[in-house]
Amino acid sequence: MGLARSPGDGSFPGHFHAVDLADRDATRAALDDVNERFEIGGLVNNLGFNIGQPLERLDLATFEKIVDLNVRTSIQCALAVLPGMRQRRKGRIVNVSSRALLGREGHSSYSAAKAALIGLTRTWALELAPHGITANVVAPGQTATQMFRNANLIESGAPNGRPLEYFTNRIPMRRLGEPDEVAAAIEFFLSDASAYVTGQVLYVCGGLSIGNVAP
Repeated sequence: MGLARSPGDGSFPGHFHAVDLADRDATRAALDDVNERFEIGGLVNNLGFNIGQPLERLDLATFEKIVDLNVRTSIQCALAVLPGMRQRRKGRIVNVSSRALLGREGHSSYSAAKAALIGLTRTWALELAPHGITANVVAPGQTATQMFRNANLIESGAPNGRPLEYFTNRIPMRRLGEPDEVAAAIEFFLSDASAYVTGQVLYVCGGLSIGNVAP
């Protein structure tokens, strides 16, 4: 079951519910509908919204929007599925953060929002462990998604875009990650194989969380 503004290319492998997660009331209605029709055993909060602003040009309205979309939605979705998980005494929550939580110039708001997910997840892990529910984080690095290309690459027309090599030269593995590689980490945390793992952060970043490599 997926919730988002649009199904993308239409290849989503399951039921899809179109909803603008920026709208709290619409999100609540969608979550209520999902809970009525499905038994939710796993939740993946994978919303990523970012507007890059250096500190001297950061405006609070943008900051609030970024935090709302990245953090509030994760809390709202968790609150919706939690009663069923507690009743069944089993559940998996995976919050998708970002390597940017460790710091990325020009992205104070996004880094703050994605760092907040770590604190939330670790707290949820402690609170929910007695009920058989785990909470973990997957933190991808720069990944070859269309969103990354549109926001960062010259060839995609990004306003302040750079060549692909600018990014890959700084990643120890010298390449962008693939969406399937991030999905594999999420799949692990959703599986029974991770039943004794909770409150953890798994970076899928080609080594970038250790440090940048000088070009």
